[in-house]
Amino acid sequence: MIIDAPNNDTLRVLIAGGGVAALETALALSQLAPEQTSVTLLAPNPEFVYRPMLVHEPFAHGPARRYPLARIAADAGAELLAEELHRVDPERHAIHTRSGGEIEYDALVLALGARVCVRYKHALTIDDRHLKETLHGLLQDVEGGYVQRLAFVAPPRMAWQLPLYELALMTAGRAYDMGIELATTIVTPEESPLAIFGANASSAVAAVLERAGIHTIASAYAEVPSSEEVLINPGERRLEVDRVIALPELYGPCVRGIPMSEHGFIGVDPHGGVRDVKRVYAAGDAIDFPVKHGGIASQQADAVARSIAALAGAAVAPEPFLPVIRGMLLTDDKPLYLSAHIAGGHGLSSEAGDTPSWSLPGKIAARYLAPYLAALDGEPITTAEVSA
Repeated sequence: MIIDAPNNDTLRVLIAGGGVAALETALALSQLAPEQTSVTLLAPNPEFVYRPMLVHEPFAHGPARRYPLARIAADAGAELLAEELHRVDPERHAIHTRSGGEIEYDALVLALGARVCVRYKHALTIDDRHLKETLHGLLQDVEGGYVQRLAFVAPPRMAWQLPLYELALMTAGRAYDMGIELATTIVTPEESPLAIFGANASSAVAAVLERAGIHTIASAYAEVPSSEEVLINPGERRLEVDRVIALPELYGPCVRGIPMSEHGFIGVDPHGGVRDVKRVYAAGDAIDFPVKHGGIASQQADAVARSIAALAGAAVAPEPFLPVIRGMLLTDDKPLYLSAHIAGGHGLSSEAGDTPSWSLPGKIAARYLAPYLAALDGEPITTAEVSA
């Protein structure tokens, strides 16, 4: 069975995925090359979930916002297909869906996200798809005084630790508000707390942790032999706790027909083109860039969209992906806004403060998606794009 994608004189663009990178690409193309491209969005999920705010749900701050993909696709001038990518046939410029369909394309964008895998079997593993259920019992035990020592652990191969710090801060804040003594420790392989943001921001995060009474063990590689023990190297230190909460490890999607780099991720050039494969692009958590974050995914998507728009004949010059990381650290009090230009794995021009250094200060700073979602939420917009 062949599924017909829109076919006229425009460049047929197929975007596989329903997350930040996919939606940013579709919205960008609707602005950069609306007459030169016809876009199809291939996604199995019916809605887009604002995932960075899912860490709030276990603490009774209300649910994360959800948006119907059909509405977003329609507003971007794209066709939505409720399908899942199975494999790619680059020579034929076609993909095969999980249900057996085939779709031809002129340009393909892989925005599939990463696979979440448990690293420590004796720890509660953070998965934002099930975060409320995972943490419900833990918070009850903390509030009941049954848990007095917590360890929050990051595995060695995980580049986005911010949710771990948020959960530690909010859990410690909940215990403090209830008059419960809770010893909270973060164990991380980073040189300092959220070192990816650079020295200035990391120092600000360390100060927030200190005020919250949270102890941080940095440059540490942990093993969790039981639910009440963390072994830390170097130094062969042993930390006794009542419960361990850990980040997962991430692996790439291992797309059939596409060459993979280490751990199943997709290797791309500075413009988002998949290496050694013509007219196939990738953005977001699926690629081999070490930082996995919505704002970074949107910047990668912008580079991809500009490349495709230029390919389609629009008056747009391709621009390489030059990462600027912006993050909002949720705490038990007011958030801390962090930003940095990334170079050599660490932030340069590092900033931290109570107010953001970018417009539309959401958790995801995206050039096209952020103002679009703000408009859906009924928030005022003073600019058509997020400041770069």
